Amino acid sequence: MKVIRAKILGFCRGVRRAVEMAWQVSSGDAAGNVYTLGPLIHNSAFLDSLKGRGVICLEEDEIPTIPGNSVRKTTHGFTGFPVVIIRAHGVSPAVERELSCREIAIIDATCPHVKISQRKAANFAANGYVVFLAGEKNHAEIKAILGYVQDAACGHGIVVSNPAEADAAAEELCRTEPEVKTALKTVLIGQTTIRAEEYSAIGERLRRFFPSLEIINSICKAAAERQRALRKLCDEVDALVIVGGKESANTRRLLSLALELGKPAWLVERATDLPPEIGAYKTVGLSAGASTPDGLIDEVEEALKALTR
Repeated sequence: MKVIRAKILGFCRGVRRAVEMAWQVSSGDAAGNVYTLGPLIHNSAFLDSLKGRGVICLEEDEIPTIPGNSVRKTTHGFTGFPVVIIRAHGVSPAVERELSCREIAIIDATCPHVKISQRKAANFAANGYVVFLAGEKNHAEIKAILGYVQDAACGHGIVVSNPAEADAAAEELCRTEPEVKTALKTVLIGQTTIRAEEYSAIGERLRRFFPSLEIINSICKAAAERQRALRKLCDEVDALVIVGGKESANTRRLLSLALELGKPAWLVERATDLPPEIGAYKTVGLSAGASTPDGLIDEVEEALKALTR
C-alpha cells in the first residue's frame, strides 16, 4: 500500500499553543493542582495523556468544586493554588467572571482566532445588531461566542447550523417583528471551522430576508487550508483515512468533504480503529484534523504501511 499524506494536516497554531500551555503548567510548580474547563481540545488521545499527568477536566457547572487558595506566583510559574486552563474553544464572559471570583490562577488558552470572533460578536451586539452565528449549536466555540452576544445589553444572538435553519430563523424573526426586514441591523459570524461552502449558503439564505446583512470572514485559515489540501489529495488516492477525535468539528468536516468528493473514507481516533477493508486499496490518503497530535498521525501511517508488509 502506498500512503500519501495531505500537504497540510494535524495541529493548527491555536491548538498547538493550547497544548504547549497545558503541558508546561502540568509539569511545573502547579503539577497535581491543574484543571481544564471542558476538554482542552477535541482529541481523546491527548486528553488521556493530560489525565495521566494529573490534569482534571471539569465542566462549567463544576467550577464551585475547585478548591480555592491564596494566589501566589513564583519566578518559575504558579504554586500553592489551583490553576484552571480555559480550553481552545473559549468560554462565555459569565464563566470568565465566575472563575475570576475564585482564588485560582486562570490560563486562557482560547485560540486567538476564536478570541477575534468573540470580540466582534460582542461589539456588534452592543451596537444593536442581531447576531447570527453559523455553526453547531452545542459546540463549545459557538456557545462561548453566543455568551458574548448575550452579555451585551439587549444582545440578540441566533445560532443556525444550515441553510434550512437560517430560513426558519429569518422567517420567525420577520414574523414576530414585521418592520425589521429593512430596518434591522444584522450580521453573520461563522464557527472558525465551518466549511466555506456551508457558510456561503447560510449567508445567501439570510440575505434574502436581510439585504444589508454583514458577513464576517471568520473562517480560520488553518481549517480552510486543511480542506483545500484534502481536495488535492483526493485526486491522487483511492481512499482516505482522516485521523482525529470524533468530537472534533473540523475533523468531521474533513470526513464529510472526502465522502462528498466520492472517496471511501474513514475517521479513526487511533491506529486500532482502522477498518480491515482499508487494506484492499492500493493508494490511501492520510489527513488529520487540527487537533490531532503529530505522534498519532505517525502511528496511523505506520499501521497503514504495515498492512502490506
